Amino acid sequence: MQREELAAWLRLTLSPGVGNTTGRKLLATFGLPQAIFGQSEAALTQIVDSRLAKGLLRPPAPLEALVEDTWRWLQAGAVLTATASDPGPEPQRSVVTLGDPDYPEALLQMDDPPLVLYLLGRGSLGTGPGRAGFALTHSIAMVGSRNPTAQGADNAYAFGRAMAEAGLTVVSGMALGVDGKAHEGALDGARPGALATVAVVGTGLDRVYPRRHLALAHRITQQGLIVSEYPIGTPPLAANFPKRNRLIAALSQGTLVVEAALLSGSLITAKLAADMGREVFAIPGSIHSGMSRGCHALIRQGAKLVETAQDILEELHLPVPPMATSRNTSVLEPNEEGADELHDDAGNPESSLLAALGFDPVSLDALQARCGLPTPQLLAQLMELELLGQVARLPGGLFQRVGQA
Repeated sequence: MQREELAAWLRLTLSPGVGNTTGRKLLATFGLPQAIFGQSEAALTQIVDSRLAKGLLRPPAPLEALVEDTWRWLQAGAVLTATASDPGPEPQRSVVTLGDPDYPEALLQMDDPPLVLYLLGRGSLGTGPGRAGFALTHSIAMVGSRNPTAQGADNAYAFGRAMAEAGLTVVSGMALGVDGKAHEGALDGARPGALATVAVVGTGLDRVYPRRHLALAHRITQQGLIVSEYPIGTPPLAANFPKRNRLIAALSQGTLVVEAALLSGSLITAKLAADMGREVFAIPGSIHSGMSRGCHALIRQGAKLVETAQDILEELHLPVPPMATSRNTSVLEPNEEGADELHDDAGNPESSLLAALGFDPVSLDALQARCGLPTPQLLAQLMELELLGQVARLPGGLFQRVGQA
C-alpha cells in the first residue's frame, strides 16, 4: 500500500460521523476512498446528510499525525522484543482494507465490517490463492472469565491445545484468564507451520494490553496473528473491548465459553456468535461456583454441553485425530501445564489452597502442581480444611471443595 492510499483510508475512518456502515455505503457508491474525497458536496449528499458531506470534504485534524505514526509502524522493526537468547524472526505488519484480497471473507458477512484492519504476526486472514493459514471452517473461538477458577484455567489451556492439535486455529482476545490460557494451549499444541492462534485486541498494535501478556503477544506473532480494528496509538479504552467481541465471533466457526459469570462479556460473544449462525459450546461446572453460572445459562438456552474436545470436533463435522481420541481431553482431567499462578493476597495458606482446589474434584498430584506445597504440608492443610467442613475426600484419592448449596 502506498502512503497516499493509506492516508485516504485513514481519513475515511477518522471522518466525524462516518462509521463502518456509512463508510461501506460510500465505498459501494464511489469506489476507493480517494474517489469519495474527490466528489462534490452535492454528490455526497445523495448518500449522507449535508452535515456529513461537509465533514467529508474537510481533512480531520489528527489525520497527518496518524498517517505518519501508521507509516512508521509499517516500516519499523518488531516492537514486541523477543528474549536475547531467542530473538526469532521479525513479525510481519500490514494494514488490510475492505475489499483487499487479504481481508477475511468471514467479516464481510457482518453488518458493520471494519473498514481497516491492522495485522501483526505470521500468515494471513485472507483465503485467496497463495494465502494459507486461516479458514473459517477450521477455527474456534475460546472465551471466558478474566479471573477463572483453577479448573477454568486448566480447561482453557487443555482445550486450546487439543483444538490446535486437531488443526484448528484458536481465536480469542488475549485478555487475562481464559483468553491467555487458550492462546498458550494453542501455541503449545499447534502443528509446525500452522496458524496456531489469532488474538483480536482492543488497542492499537503498537502496544500490548495487558502488559503481563507481553511475552505471550510475542509468541503469538511468531505462530499466529494479532488483529485490531483500532488505529495505531489507540489506548486500552473500556468501550473498545466489548466491540471487538463481534470480530472474535465472526472469525470462528463456533465459540466455546470455558467459564463465565452471569454478567460476563463472554456471554455477549456467545450471543453474537449465535446471531451470526455460528455454533455455541459451553463447559459445565460446579453448581457451587459463580464462574459456572454463565455456562449453565447458555446450556439452558441451547448451547451444546461440552465435556471433551471430541464433542466440539464432532459437532463441527471435523475429523477427530487419533491423539484427541486416545487422550479424550476432558474437563475432569486438569492439565497441570495450564495451571495459573496462585497468589494469596490475604496471607492465608488455607485461602490459597481453596483457590487452588477450585470446585471440581482434583487429585493430590495435580493440586500439588498448582500450589507448589510440599506433600506433608499439603496433606496437613487438607486435613484441617476437612475438619472445618470446607473440603471433602472422594474415592480414588480425589479432593473437592465443599460449597454452600
